[in-house]
Amino acid sequence: MKKIVLLIALTLTFCGHLYSQNSEIYGKVVTSINEPISDINLKILEIDFNIRTDKQGNYAIQNLKPGTYTLSLKKLGFDAQTKIVKLTENQRLEVNFLLMEKEKLLEEVNVRGFSTNNYYEDSSSTIAKLPLKNLENAQVYNSIPKKLLQDQVVTEMNDALKNATGVTRLWESTGRGGDGAEYYTMRGFSVQPTMINGVPGVNNGAIDPINIETIDVLKGPSGTLFGSPMISYGGLINITTKKPHEKLAGSFGYVVGSFGQNRLTGDINIPLDKKTAIRINTAFNHQNSFQDAGFRKSFFIAPSFKFTPSERVTFLINTEFQNAESANAPMIFLNRNAPLSHTDLDEFEKLYEKSFTSNDLTIKNPTMSIQAQGIVKLSKNWNSQTILSRSQSKNNGYYHYFWDFSDGNTFGRYISKRNGETQTTDIQQNFIGDFQLGKIRNRMVIGLDFFNSTIINASSNWVYNGSLTALVGNDTGFLTQNGVDSLLSTSFEGVSQAKNQVISAYVSDVINFTPTLSAMASVRIDRFSGLTNYWSTDEVENQVTISPKFGLVYQPIKDKVALFGNYMNGFVNQAPVQVADANGQNVRMKSLEPEQANQYEFGLKTNVWKEKIALTASYYNILVSNKVMSDPTNINDVIQGGKVNSKGVEVSLIANPIRGLNVVAGYSFNQAEVTQDDPANGYLGLRPEEAGPSRLGNFWLQYTLPSTKLQGLGIGFGGNYASEHLTLNRLVTGQFSLPAYTILNGALSYNIKSYDLILKCNNLLNRRYYSGWSTITPQQLRSISLSFNYKF
Repeated sequence: MKKIVLLIALTLTFCGHLYSQNSEIYGKVVTSINEPISDINLKILEIDFNIRTDKQGNYAIQNLKPGTYTLSLKKLGFDAQTKIVKLTENQRLEVNFLLMEKEKLLEEVNVRGFSTNNYYEDSSSTIAKLPLKNLENAQVYNSIPKKLLQDQVVTEMNDALKNATGVTRLWESTGRGGDGAEYYTMRGFSVQPTMINGVPGVNNGAIDPINIETIDVLKGPSGTLFGSPMISYGGLINITTKKPHEKLAGSFGYVVGSFGQNRLTGDINIPLDKKTAIRINTAFNHQNSFQDAGFRKSFFIAPSFKFTPSERVTFLINTEFQNAESANAPMIFLNRNAPLSHTDLDEFEKLYEKSFTSNDLTIKNPTMSIQAQGIVKLSKNWNSQTILSRSQSKNNGYYHYFWDFSDGNTFGRYISKRNGETQTTDIQQNFIGDFQLGKIRNRMVIGLDFFNSTIINASSNWVYNGSLTALVGNDTGFLTQNGVDSLLSTSFEGVSQAKNQVISAYVSDVINFTPTLSAMASVRIDRFSGLTNYWSTDEVENQVTISPKFGLVYQPIKDKVALFGNYMNGFVNQAPVQVADANGQNVRMKSLEPEQANQYEFGLKTNVWKEKIALTASYYNILVSNKVMSDPTNINDVIQGGKVNSKGVEVSLIANPIRGLNVVAGYSFNQAEVTQDDPANGYLGLRPEEAGPSRLGNFWLQYTLPSTKLQGLGIGFGGNYASEHLTLNRLVTGQFSLPAYTILNGALSYNIKSYDLILKCNNLLNRRYYSGWSTITPQQLRSISLSFNYKF
């Protein structure tokens, strides 16, 4: 073994010496207001070499011999630029371009990128907190761009995330405080969308997709770069919002569809001068349930502002405000503590289109998110990024659910009027560098992070409100606001506040030993503290956690094929719990240690055939340890030591195989098991219910006629597959299975100049299917929508 390690070390040393003889040209392309220009082609005339800038306008050309080169840039609407540079041996030369708009612009022809991989997003600085390309990043992620959302007429977050490999929804939004947003499952663990532009953004309701530039789904425990409060062991979901830019542009849209859908949208970008621009995205949406009652309506507006006082300084302010109200069907919970008295879905089929609610029982979810960001170029090699983020999500209204009485027929309804608020504040300071130590390139981020959250609750207690008989479908509960208010008139939980605070420091360095071999080394230290109730002294004992991350990438074919491996860590801080002796005496608070998740993963990434085929395939293994479980020797106590193992494979493809055809596809297989727990809990040896279906598949094909009399006519077709899901899976209760399903969707589109017209049908075959997490939740039947968009 020692000989193998020594051989590898000697090989890397030799490769580093060999490749250090090569030079590099790198830089950035921006507009007159310092707006990055992405996907612009830069050409080196002497060697007939072409490269495109990434989303941040960056480019890097490595492995060049010493000599004189001519760099040429051309883009419609801008003055062309040519620069002649001279490279010496082992030199890294920075060459930036500032493109100026022509005074009189020719009318831009709206060509929809027939020979472009429209759905591929090559890089995002949010993912690694560094501007790394996909092939340079040892972590797996899926980026869902706004172009795909537009082609699919996406009006809700769940439909957007159906394009991410290995992701499916467990729970719909409940609107309640703290965790009222939708729950998804990824790599065997539940997750909620909690990040906006790489920093916390809490939402207790449903997210409107109008302000989304991309959705980044990062796979695996990501505690090292993002901390404990907002991640899942399976990964995290981040939304990158639309930003102001240098051109006057905009769009207006209208969607009309099944179940009373009406949606108006607007996106307007206005440059005030060469240094300042504003952008406003807004949407009004109303959608009824496919069941006999229930609806959701919302108004969303997102003003953003960009100010570039100099080439070295940029300020960004992004805001989002949403006022939403919904009447949600109560979830049907199977009894988690007693043997199942239900065996299959047949008895629930007759209830599929019944909501067991009324449009009188609504919950309101006003939300707000504000982010201020300052980016300063400190020197040739270092930038400073300062972020202040504030989010607030409120809930006020009725939430109810059905609980199985374990008699094979009856479910009791429990209802409460929820009244609460979740507040988060995050202050982040990053120093981002790209420099050389000797002949080795380093890309580094050094960061400090302060996070504070407060959850306020002033809700009523839970009150019994009639029952549902599954065999007949009879509901004896009050479904009017006056009737429910009379039940709740003397019920009150009291006022409480739970607070926590996390202070963190982290550093991450991507080291290029050669142009084709790089390693990432990262570490984070977190100090967590908190208070479980503002009016008590139940303080969370300070928890200090160290979280490491390592990655290795080797590109056997530069910028085309990459082999990668990673080790990643995630953790969740635990609040103290009340315990007692076995006889009920000596009641006390018990402090707990953080849970830990460790992943190792290896795989392949490609971006071949002129960037037309982007493939990622990987195998991962995640072990979660130190989980809280009941003490087998004391029913009134808990201990730590539980373990869950989750492993699997994922394959994602984004391709443009022929002119006019764009493809997104993915397949995942996951094996998850509770490997250590108190046997009395009934989980040991079984698949966790939050893991969802073990097999998931997704695909979408979009073909647009490229050069005929019908140019602009397009057709889209796709769908999602999920295997059987054990929504309840415990030895003490038994198993309840939600069957496998395949849902197909289709779209017809026509684009002419500034107009888009899209006819979309979801669930073409009108299949009945279910989701759940110890629950049984019918999913939407066939729906048709017609979308019209005008762009200028």
